[in-house]
Amino acid sequence: MNQEEALRMTAGIAVLTGLALGYFVSGWWYLFVAFVGLNLLQSAFTHWCPAMYIFDKLGIHGCCCNKNKGE
Repeated sequence: MNQEEALRMTAGIAVLTGLALGYFVSGWWYLFVAFVGLNLLQSAFTHWCPAMYIFDKLGIHGCCCNKNKGE
């Protein structure tokens, strides 16, 4: 698993968890979902995300080649 896959998985889990907590526990959890969305939006423009630093420290590195998985 590379950093992009780990980031997408982490963001998806965070959004779904935040939505469930917002529905079942407290509406304040929707702010967490908004934070995740804003972080993804800013990372699209700046190419920097705090999660990438954490993934580096965990040993999950970026992809070093542009190969298609279907080929």
